Amino acid sequence: QVQLVESGGGLVQPGGSLRLSCAASGSIFSTDVMGWYREAPGKQRDLVASITSGGKTNYADSVKGRFTVSRDDAKNTVYLQMNSLKPEDTAVYYCNAVVRLDQSTTRYMYWGQGTQVTVSS
Repeated sequence: QVQLVESGGGLVQPGGSLRLSCAASGSIFSTDVMGWYREAPGKQRDLVASITSGGKTNYADSVKGRFTVSRDDAKNTVYLQMNSLKPEDTAVYYCNAVVRLDQSTTRYMYWGQGTQVTVSS
């Protein structure tokens, strides 16, 4: 099966930076969209940023200009560079990937286990 393993979360002061990584492993034929979602306490899980296999990116309005999503297809890895972090960015961040397991057109969605990001002084 497919596994997504995240790393890079932690505690950072307001204005600081963190870089999240998410590596996909398993029997992956190709990876379409990869991205990051976040879930704050008492709130729903929302899209933070995504990137297609063609490199097209999409960002939540609240992170535009501060966060950058990128991917390394050779490593099946997606990154989230987070700069100018604010307390309201505090949440559990989840990696997401839509993949094909074979040459068929069927796509499957997978989630990582989540990594905590806390922005606090």
